[in-house]
Amino acid sequence: MKRISQEIKIGSQLVGGDNPIVVQSMTATDTRDIAATIAQISELEAAGCEIIRVAVVDMEAAQAIARIKTGIHIPLVADIHFDHKLALKSVDAGADALRINPGNIGDKAKVKQVVKACMERDIPIRIGVNSGSLEKKLLDKYGHLCAEAMVESALGHVKLLEDLGFSKIKLSLKSSSVMLSVEAYRLIAQQVDYPLHIGITEAGTKDRALIKSALGMGILLFDGIGDTIRVSLTADPREEVWAAYEILRNLGLRNRGAELISCPTCGRCEINLIDLAEEVDRRVRKLDKPIKVAVMGCVVNGPGEAREADLGIAGGAGNGLLFKNGKIIKKVPEKDLVKVLLQEIDNYY
Repeated sequence: MKRISQEIKIGSQLVGGDNPIVVQSMTATDTRDIAATIAQISELEAAGCEIIRVAVVDMEAAQAIARIKTGIHIPLVADIHFDHKLALKSVDAGADALRINPGNIGDKAKVKQVVKACMERDIPIRIGVNSGSLEKKLLDKYGHLCAEAMVESALGHVKLLEDLGFSKIKLSLKSSSVMLSVEAYRLIAQQVDYPLHIGITEAGTKDRALIKSALGMGILLFDGIGDTIRVSLTADPREEVWAAYEILRNLGLRNRGAELISCPTCGRCEINLIDLAEEVDRRVRKLDKPIKVAVMGCVVNGPGEAREADLGIAGGAGNGLLFKNGKIIKKVPEKDLVKVLLQEIDNYY
């Protein structure tokens, strides 16, 4: 059962409450390069990204937000560190939300200025706690990095904003450690009802990060924790969006794009199943409507094992079978299997 959180609005996107979990990503471009940033956000929009975050490294980047906003269609979050003036300029330029760490943008008077600007524009703030930049006083207090220290940090920042009369808050408590992240999110979820942005930060190269993210986020989502998500990969950010939907679909939380199932190879396989499955996967990833596709290596058991797939192929010696809803439609030469399958997918839609 999903944890019930407060509902906030980021641009046109509702977050929290009983709304679907929202998929986020972050641009890898220099925000000051407006054309490149708009181009990448457009690619991410097409991939299904619903909220985008951009790094605001200086005043030029903050000012660029206004022009970037004119070329995109999804809410934009400005990521701010160390300089409250960048936050103020980003709000003025039209950012739909801020991601800040109130502890590193200056004294309370500066935080108050940022809060006042956000209240006037009615935009939320995400408090981002990262295990790699936890306050030294908390590390000293607990003697080591732990979930309790991360939660205390987050609650301290929350109190700072609440004392200023601000409640449009979203929280994240990220670590590169799966279990530390899980423990921290579980603890904070018991103490506040603000929406939570979940993820495993600095998770590594694509393959490693996919495993860590699926584990950590899968545990949290199964617990009902999480209102927005980002799968952090050292890779093209479009891969982050695809991975997020894969995680959500496999937990029954969202249903976008193609699901691909394929069998492991065995001694009965008489075709190059690995290359065949990889080619089909590449071709169907661009689909945005739900469909379940199977690529099987054995004509003996393939259709039966994949009977829940909408469409699929099962290879044999020089030939293969095309099947739909577990029933064989026709026999196809091996060289034409992918082409025929894609044609059937087009017809299916």
